[in-house]
Amino acid sequence: MPPHAAPLDVAWMIVAAGLVFVMQVGFCALEAGFVRARNTINVAAKNLIDFCVAGAVFWAFGFALMFGAEPSLSTAQGIGWPAAFFLFQLMFCGTATTIVSGAVAERIRYVGYVAVSAIVAGVIYPIAGGWAWAGADGGPAGWLEAAGFVDFAGSTVVHSVGGWVALAAVLVIGPRIGRFQDGGTTPQPHSLPLAAIGAMLLWFGWIGFNGGSTLALDGRVAPIIVHTMLAGCFGGLAAQAVAAAITRKARVDALLN
Repeated sequence: MPPHAAPLDVAWMIVAAGLVFVMQVGFCALEAGFVRARNTINVAAKNLIDFCVAGAVFWAFGFALMFGAEPSLSTAQGIGWPAAFFLFQLMFCGTATTIVSGAVAERIRYVGYVAVSAIVAGVIYPIAGGWAWAGADGGPAGWLEAAGFVDFAGSTVVHSVGGWVALAAVLVIGPRIGRFQDGGTTPQPHSLPLAAIGAMLLWFGWIGFNGGSTLALDGRVAPIIVHTMLAGCFGGLAAQAVAAAITRKARVDALLN
């Protein structure tokens, strides 16, 4: 536990963890809106089961693999920092795991996706996270961290790791060769309004994802959240402008992504 941690810091981490959990809802709605209607139940089930799997394996051994110690969840531990820290890290693990879901939507069996989720949450994410964040709770620094590598809120540890696993998965699955040639139609999103709700829920969750990464409620939090909101605004405008320049029309899907 950091030497100057206070009850208010623990409270902020718990609130931030709740905001990050909202991102699970956002991913579910975003992906369900972008797939065909017949696959929405499958997508929703995968977004629920991957967090259940992530929670179980991260508690069982993923956290220990990442930080070199088992999670201390006793109710008699001072201000509750160990449990709050575990909770916040669990949400990050769940986010890294569910990123894969969008890339393989409609293309992978349920049991196969459960297996991928267990491997990501139990092995891949904890190892990569330990390299960069092992010292976050006062323990020995990971080798990347010791070498000067900085990942404040998971650009590499969460988002890139999830993206790399997603890339590996789609390379294994492969393209649907010949299916959409010679006049065939490509799959279309069945509900862009639902996808828009998902995008906004993800945006809301970033308040906790980035703001909570301070692990303390201090003067850094408000500017970080402002930067996060402005980044989303300009990212959306840039994507819309590029899509309009290429396709000569406003593309809602580009704006959401």
